[in-house]
Amino acid sequence: MLFESTISKANTMMNTSNGMISAPSSSSSPAANPQSPGIKTYFKTPEGKYKLHYEKTHSSGLLHYAHGKTVTQVTLAQLKERAAPSTPTGTSSGYSASSGFRSATARLLGTGNGSRALSFVGGNGGGKSVSTSSRISGSFAPSNSSTSMTNTNFDGKGTYLVFNVSDAIFICDLNSQDKDPVKSIHFSNSNPMCHAFDPDAKDGHDLLIGLNSGDVYTVSLRQQLQDVSKKLVGALHYNKDGSVNNSRCTSISWVPGGDGAFVVAHADGNLYVYEKNKDGATESTFPAIRDPTQFSVDKAKYSKSNPVARWHICQGSINSIAFSNDGAHLATVGRDGFLRIFDFLTQKLVCGGKSYYGALLCCSWSMDGKYILTGGEDDLVQVWSMDDRKVVAWGEGHNSWVSGVAFDSYWSSPNSDGSGEHVMYRFGSVGQDTQLLLWDLEMDEIVVPLRRAPGGSPTYSTGSSAHWDNVIPMGTLQPAPCKRDVPKLSPIIAHRVHTEPLSGLMFTQESVVTACREGHIKIWTRPSESETQSNSSEANPTSALLSTSFTKDNKASLSSKIIGGSTFKQ
Repeated sequence: MLFESTISKANTMMNTSNGMISAPSSSSSPAANPQSPGIKTYFKTPEGKYKLHYEKTHSSGLLHYAHGKTVTQVTLAQLKERAAPSTPTGTSSGYSASSGFRSATARLLGTGNGSRALSFVGGNGGGKSVSTSSRISGSFAPSNSSTSMTNTNFDGKGTYLVFNVSDAIFICDLNSQDKDPVKSIHFSNSNPMCHAFDPDAKDGHDLLIGLNSGDVYTVSLRQQLQDVSKKLVGALHYNKDGSVNNSRCTSISWVPGGDGAFVVAHADGNLYVYEKNKDGATESTFPAIRDPTQFSVDKAKYSKSNPVARWHICQGSINSIAFSNDGAHLATVGRDGFLRIFDFLTQKLVCGGKSYYGALLCCSWSMDGKYILTGGEDDLVQVWSMDDRKVVAWGEGHNSWVSGVAFDSYWSSPNSDGSGEHVMYRFGSVGQDTQLLLWDLEMDEIVVPLRRAPGGSPTYSTGSSAHWDNVIPMGTLQPAPCKRDVPKLSPIIAHRVHTEPLSGLMFTQESVVTACREGHIKIWTRPSESETQSNSSEANPTSALLSTSFTKDNKASLSSKIIGGSTFKQ
């Protein structure tokens, strides 16, 4: 939580006894290199130890590699206790949102977050693992309920990890110690590339799957787990055989408050808006793109068509999309190295900017919608401010491409006074250097660095930064700012967590989940509350991340701020 493994790209979207456990052996994961003795089963942070709890992977016997390898993405799916209808009924679904946004979605506007961080909820029903390999082809016909087989060990609730490897989708029970998946679904004609889950879907179809061929499916995750037959049951098919767009699906997401709408990004720079409850077999026709270098939105020519709208974002691949938590804004990053942020209600570009080098591969919003993280081929993590419409910090610590970024919405500073006046954010990043980096960011202290005259030392003179002093007009794509004009962050920890390049990262209430591109997933439990309180009382209350800072009331008055300790290097 999107790019081809053959060119070493990765994105995402995107588990744990407190004792040390051994890493997967080569016999259980032949695609991976033997576990390095340098990889520890824990890493230290200022609040305590994160410990490796569970590992999840695919069964090597279930892989066919008929279409070559793909980059693994992970989706966390939480099935609620009450079972949903197995057949779409036309009832609206989605996250709570204002009525204004819902009506806007009906006009082909809206956004969704297909990679929401969800907490664990006890043990899943079905104490026994039922391993099922479902061979399916490009045609997905709903199965006859009178002939389908039912898994009696599944009670219709639980938390699951959905991930793709090669030509298969695997589903694992998050709270089981069993490494192997409880279900696998193989695609005979294409590879699954991306997926998203809607925990609030009311019509049963809560899981989206986008394929390398451009085809898109919606299915009920509950139905797949209940049925043990060798086919995917009750699937709805969109963009069949790439009839509307035959380029690779790179990112997919539900629309929050969108009444079952979802969006699909493609490798040709186009994004499509679909309505789940419309007939997916009714093909859409769109006018020719007038200027491939410019952003444009076109509606389908006929009201019954699906998809209902096409957004031409850029030339080259859209590598990742992400939506603000309220669904008001859509962020995209692409092969051209630009972050673009759109107001999905007005279908207008709000702002955006260029990477320092190469493509951007991943992006993620803070829960309050104020900040956006990006990572890519320049090995850096950038923090964008929606209020300032510009980069406000950049982080250096990875030794290769940054393939996944995410805010930790469950973390709070141990030294917070609860007033909300001083907000500190925790976020993480993973890269092809196999490392997980964690960062702390106190936004009240993000300010212009000290100016350094050519050939001289830092100065408080009248020299000012155009990056900070200029007001960025709406709809402007900016070049990368000079690094000396933007505060630099350093990670609080850097830990090698896998032997293979990483492709995904997500946070839950109890853990941090990391995934490598070969389909191996690790779940790291957070420090206990008592350990966190103990470390908080002993440690310096501040941790140093910013190189310099200045007062908010007078940007010309600059001062150095020392924020503590060194990076925890594992």
